[in-house]
Amino acid sequence: MTGVEKLRMLVKENNGVITTKLAEENHIHREYLRELVGNGELERVAHGVYITPDIWEDKMMIYQLRKRKLVYSHETALYLHDLTDRDPVNYVATVPHGYNPTRLKKEGLIIHTIKRELLELGVCSKETIYGNQVRTYDMERTICDILRDRNNQDPAIVKDAIKKYLARRDKDLNRLMKFAKLLRIESVLRSYLEVWA
Repeated sequence: MTGVEKLRMLVKENNGVITTKLAEENHIHREYLRELVGNGELERVAHGVYITPDIWEDKMMIYQLRKRKLVYSHETALYLHDLTDRDPVNYVATVPHGYNPTRLKKEGLIIHTIKRELLELGVCSKETIYGNQVRTYDMERTICDILRDRNNQDPAIVKDAIKKYLARRDKDLNRLMKFAKLLRIESVLRSYLEVWA
């Protein structure tokens, strides 16, 4: 099997998306990426990220592929979990303290930072509208995040998200309280739950 054939197979296995890193991990030389771009089989959509021309460009997935530590959070996570009716104007993500978010901010993302030991708390995978999986926070962590940042949030979004969460059958109130304790917003959460529960 030639390098180009291996690359085509890898692209197919990854639903029309390939990164330079993934190609290198599979011992495929970058030159083959250039070859497929040159003949129109691939399009370069971001640094190190390529897609086939027949798929939609999924910005959420592209940011995720470029920045592995990025976790979608706040309003974007609410949207992914159907806890808000508002489409995100700008994607919101969380990265660990010490991570340089300058480039992401220039590209229009709203970035929050958190201690490294809390970054993975409540991480799950959700499907974007284009059918790709991205890392985001689960519903419980997302509710805690918007309450932690409540002074910078639209009160209507916070209220609506909590009401929708409480109406869900798949909610986990024990997990919510556990996360609230770890994120030090237990009393804030209790006051919100007393109003809308």
